[in-house]
Amino acid sequence: MTAPAEPRLLLVTGLAGAGKSTALKVLEDLGWEVVDNLPLSLLEPLIDAPVKRSEAHRPLAVGIDSRSRGFRPSLLVRHIKDLRAAGGRDIQTLFLDCAGAELERRFSETRRRHPLAEDRPAADGIAREREMMESLRRWAEHVVDTTNYSSNDLQEEIRHRFGDDGDNEPALNILSFGFARGLPRNADLVFDMRYLRNPHWDPALRPGTGLDPAVAAYVAADPAYEATVSQIETLLLTLLPRYRAEGKSYVTIAFGCTGGRHRSVHVAERVAGTLQAAGHLPTVTHRNLDSAPQDGLEGKPPPASPASGGQA
Repeated sequence: MTAPAEPRLLLVTGLAGAGKSTALKVLEDLGWEVVDNLPLSLLEPLIDAPVKRSEAHRPLAVGIDSRSRGFRPSLLVRHIKDLRAAGGRDIQTLFLDCAGAELERRFSETRRRHPLAEDRPAADGIAREREMMESLRRWAEHVVDTTNYSSNDLQEEIRHRFGDDGDNEPALNILSFGFARGLPRNADLVFDMRYLRNPHWDPALRPGTGLDPAVAAYVAADPAYEATVSQIETLLLTLLPRYRAEGKSYVTIAFGCTGGRHRSVHVAERVAGTLQAAGHLPTVTHRNLDSAPQDGLEGKPPPASPASGGQA
């Protein structure tokens, strides 16, 4: 009788800004149990904690980096060695790396401060962290350099490395975007949601997004909404098994509106929920969710009639 495979433990670490949050989100979508920024002293208690028999072999991903309490790379390596010696788990380490210039660009673009350079340029914190993490980088079984990766590229890489080898489902990404900010690259299917009435022209809804219940209700109240979106869902539920049969490994389904903040976001969330209920494992990305609303991008406001929809 073949012994059951050891449950998997993946330690996810690397340089700040290199994509740890994205990697952990994809792992969670793949069915992994995910814990982020765990104090190092709690690693062994977490692993030893009792779990339900039905979840005993569920893989566990733990995010640890320079922000974690008690973090010391040499101590973490020693913990890993001890855990491996104790047996009972298949333990691996994923290290996310990135070139310094690209990390500087990312911190500048997001206006975030580097965790090791609160009062200094980000370049100082990046250099300090890289030196600190070098021993852990050398130790890791998986090193992914995200310098030239888009968010979608990293998601695909994580799915390829850590997805279930026995699952032939294509890696599925649901993307919302704004046409005014450019078409997404590598989208397999693009659906235009600009026929739905536009919340941008309602002053109370404009600051919100398609994740807000009031905005979602406004979009869903469009007379064309239910008939059209349900047909899109039916189409996708028909196509995805065919893509799987053809061996397609990655499918990106994009929903666009003008600014990428309201209609496309709501519809992407709804469709992702429908596909998930049908047994698929979509990852949802909202490309322009944080973009500032701009009247100039949204075209002309709709006629004054309350029953009319916005022509964005």
